[in-house]
Amino acid sequence: MTERVAHFSSRWAMLAAMLGMAVGTGNIWRFPRVAASNGGGSFLVAWVIFLLLWSVPLILVEFAAGKATRYGPVGTFAKLMGRRFAWMGAWVAWTSIAIMFYYAVVTGWTLRYLWAALAGELPGPTPGALWERFAFSPSAAFWQAIALGVGVLVVARGVRGIEAAARIMIPTLFLLVLVLAIRAVTLPGAERGLSFLFTPSWEGLSNYRVWLEALTQNAWDTGAGWGLILTYAIYLRQREDTALNAFVLGFGNNSVSLLAGIMVLCTVFSLMPDAANQIVGAGNTGLTFVWVPELFARMPGGRVFMVLFFLALFFAAWTSLISMVELATRVLEDGGVRRGKAIALVGTIGFLLGLPSAVDTRWTDGEQIFLNQDFVWGVALMVSGLFFALAVLRYGVRRFRETLVNTRDSDIRIGRWWEWVIGLAVVQALVLVVWWFWQVRAQPLLGTYGVGSVLIQWGIALALFLALNGWMVRKTHPEVVRETAPAGEMPPAIP
Repeated sequence: MTERVAHFSSRWAMLAAMLGMAVGTGNIWRFPRVAASNGGGSFLVAWVIFLLLWSVPLILVEFAAGKATRYGPVGTFAKLMGRRFAWMGAWVAWTSIAIMFYYAVVTGWTLRYLWAALAGELPGPTPGALWERFAFSPSAAFWQAIALGVGVLVVARGVRGIEAAARIMIPTLFLLVLVLAIRAVTLPGAERGLSFLFTPSWEGLSNYRVWLEALTQNAWDTGAGWGLILTYAIYLRQREDTALNAFVLGFGNNSVSLLAGIMVLCTVFSLMPDAANQIVGAGNTGLTFVWVPELFARMPGGRVFMVLFFLALFFAAWTSLISMVELATRVLEDGGVRRGKAIALVGTIGFLLGLPSAVDTRWTDGEQIFLNQDFVWGVALMVSGLFFALAVLRYGVRRFRETLVNTRDSDIRIGRWWEWVIGLAVVQALVLVVWWFWQVRAQPLLGTYGVGSVLIQWGIALALFLALNGWMVRKTHPEVVRETAPAGEMPPAIP
């Protein structure tokens, strides 16, 4: 185990970094679309409930486990569950790293559109003109490389680099989203968007799809169960609280989502009400890179607000990418790789494995690869959340709460309700995986969204991690691998 002496310099620095990790493109481009597609106000009710039933409980697990073990996912699962379960930590780590490969592409898109907004290239002669000539082209790989390269440089500076970037970007991001939301609600007709977003209906609340979509949104936009919070929690100060921080992170993240929903839906209902269904149904990339420029072009002073929007989107994407680079680096560092070499490997491999999702070539279809990887590893995040819940159950739910969550430094104490909710998280994760598979049952088995494609890739990853389980334990926890150790497993205790 490598010695860890660096810590976040303050609680504010830690929360800024954590919010930078949690707030990403899913808050700004996915939340407004999903909320609008699922009844607006009815979706919000379910979304807040699952914030408390999924996101906050798992955020608590990651905060507490990372602070206690001072390891990344592989080392943490071996400590909590025993040496036979290091493969679960490898799954959690790999899922987020696999997302990093194509998320660097998305971050490159946001940077390119920020440049286009500044240069006056938007909205273009036709809706989506820039997107059609830019997406999945060699130019996209260029912007991917810039986004990933600058993220690597931040991580190379260690925790000080991460918190320095977050101190600037997160307050700026919140301010930008707030300004955009205020501008949106002052547009003529914006009240229709507010009414739609904040008025629940019994019909919507009785629709099971609304509840499943709300649970999915929480699983994807708070970072709970990704292993990213756990990785940043390594740098918590010894006397840092975990319980209150978990609630601040969860509600802070979802506040950005809500502001983004107000911003987008009020703008749509004000400027293009006749095209509202078309805009909302355009998908994440269509909403953001095709219709947002069209919307701002119809707004007084729209070019300025368009620049602010894409600046906010880039900050959200880039701070999340930084956390993924740090997670990958930490896994290698825990395994004995020097940090400098680990960062170089992450940057190089991350760029190369992200290329197929960035560009179309004569051998590959970049768009289909991107969509496939987004689906395969997006659904895999539900399994990651499941593994975190199982780790707590094996360690002992009450023991975990009393010894790792409710420490003497806690500002608030977590009650027994949390023990019940952790068990519920197992059910929620299983339901989500089954539901997503059910939704794509009519797709070609090995197609972009095929269940066979998912299971094959998951199977390869799981087989590799199971085969390498013992090796990972020896590399990460050499102190527990000795001839006198009992056969079977390391006791699930944290020294």
